[in-house]
Amino acid sequence: MPTQVPPLARAAPPSDVALDSLHTHIDALERRPGVRTIAVAVHDTETGASFRRHADRWLHAASTIKVAILLGVYAAIHRGWLLPHSRVHVRNRFASAVDGHPFRVAADRDADSEVHRSIGKMMRVADLAVHMITTSSNLATNLLLDLVGLETVQRSLDELYIDGIDVRRGVEDERAFEAGINNRVSADGLVQLLRLIAEERAFTPELSREMLGILHRQEFRSGIPALLPSAVRVANKTGDISTVAHDAGVVYAPNRKPYVVAILTEWAPEASGRSATIADISHAIYELLTSQHGGKHG
Repeated sequence: MPTQVPPLARAAPPSDVALDSLHTHIDALERRPGVRTIAVAVHDTETGASFRRHADRWLHAASTIKVAILLGVYAAIHRGWLLPHSRVHVRNRFASAVDGHPFRVAADRDADSEVHRSIGKMMRVADLAVHMITTSSNLATNLLLDLVGLETVQRSLDELYIDGIDVRRGVEDERAFEAGINNRVSADGLVQLLRLIAEERAFTPELSREMLGILHRQEFRSGIPALLPSAVRVANKTGDISTVAHDAGVVYAPNRKPYVVAILTEWAPEASGRSATIADISHAIYELLTSQHGGKHG
């Protein structure tokens, strides 16, 4: 009879001592000059373990809100309202969420110049989605949000029972910002959303894989991926403005199921070391979940 190969043993969840050690580590980071808040949520699909620290705290979303908008775009595709190859007229004029007053996305502040070079032309929905996530194009984001609508994005979150994400306006809407109307996220909310995508439960497995593929191409790698071994793959989305720096993603380490992590931070305007702090926490989480001895980190 053929020899049967036993399945790989399921990894043990981290010990309470290891979890306490991670809390202590993050506490020390939060006491550094310029740091105001560090919020973390983790769900490990390998062991079922979770870690939460200020995970339900609302923070300005910055560009992490683009994952929710990506979900709204794929909700429209799922319902047949859009096709990935549907074409969108590229323009740079949007209505403020406050009073409808027109505003534009500043080309010199946008991370992606390619979409700006296409003003007056047509671009495919799928290509705009790639630019929105991989290079964090604000112009692509507002074009897609206008196309599907705020209500579609928020309804998609609600229908998938994702709380902790509040989509209220487009990006660079200064009048809305001055009126206190901002997109907000919590670490819990981002982990819920990314977990659904990673587990292929966002609409259909095929659409989930398409969204995950876009997140894998994200070009900003100084946060969650920065200190992880080269064999680890990360599908993530960063967000960084004057006083917040965030990263949230799905981490694929070899020979285990992935884990989902969101690290949200708030800072004094003049503070430095934002990406390094996120990378430090990410590495500590990786060590916690992949160490055979229940998690060690320095």
